[in-house]
Amino acid sequence: MSSSVQRKRIRKDPAARRAEIVAAAAAVALAEGLECVTLRRIAEELAVRPGLISHYFPSAEDLVAEAFGSAATGELDRLLPAERAAPTHTGQLARFLARTSGEEYDAISRLWINARHLSRYRPVLRDRVAQQEAAWRARLQGLIEGGVAAGEFVTDDPLTVAVQLLVLLDGLGVHANTATPERPAAVLRMPRTTAERELGLRPGTLDEAAG
Repeated sequence: MSSSVQRKRIRKDPAARRAEIVAAAAAVALAEGLECVTLRRIAEELAVRPGLISHYFPSAEDLVAEAFGSAATGELDRLLPAERAAPTHTGQLARFLARTSGEEYDAISRLWINARHLSRYRPVLRDRVAQQEAAWRARLQGLIEGGVAAGEFVTDDPLTVAVQLLVLLDGLGVHANTATPERPAAVLRMPRTTAERELGLRPGTLDEAAG
């Protein structure tokens, strides 16, 4: 007679299980790319049967889109929290721009490059990319509008400034997948230089505010 003890299966609340699946898929997306997000792979990550994953996500395309959305939202909340994480709007903007470089930010840059490429062929992902672009744009625009209202920033068009900064960050992020030689400090400062110019801030203000 076998002496092995059968492992007790733990039943989770459906919302908790779905969140667990999405979190695992987002982690794989950030570390290895959206192409690696498959029903079988996420099942392996969670040590469950693929059928359980397909119960929540009948289509792998839906899981890929959800993985991207979760990862992108998580990074947005970390980099630019909806609740201000600095005493002033200037400090909040400086905090955001100071965190948009380096190896940690390269991971989210790669994910955006990956998602935008794949979205050419995947309508569900394309919609999610558009939603995330709108969310990042609105969050940054809201910060700038708050700064204008507080008398910290001067601009008649917060939306355009927000788009300018995001485009610059996207441009610098493209190099995350390449062995590009060290870029000049002036290039790396372009988002801060642009923000200072467009928002009526004295040159160097954002460097000082970032501490």
